[in-house]
Amino acid sequence: MSNRLASGAEHPTREPIPYGEKANHHMAKKAAKPGKAKKAAGDLIISKSRTKACAKINVSGDFYSALDEAVRGMIACAEKRAMSNGRKTLRPQDL
Repeated sequence: MSNRLASGAEHPTREPIPYGEKANHHMAKKAAKPGKAKKAAGDLIISKSRTKACAKINVSGDFYSALDEAVRGMIACAEKRAMSNGRKTLRPQDL
C-alpha cells in the first residue's frame, strides 16, 4: 500500500505500517459500558446454578444473597467453635 495520493503527494496523516504488524494496531480498546461492571469473583460463595438445580420450585433473585449470607454466618460460627477448641481446621462437627 502506498502513502501517495493520486496527485503523487504523500498522504499527510497516514503512516506506513511496518511489515508483519496488524493493520489495527493503533486502535484503542472499547470502554466498558456504564452500569455493566463485572461482579467480583468473591461476591457469592454459593453457586446459583447448583442452588436452582437443587430446588424443586422457582428461586427468586433475592434468595441467592440471603442464602449466601446464611452460609457465611454458619462459616463464621464454625470458625469460632474450631478456634475455641484450639483448632485451625473446620470440621463437620463445627456446624
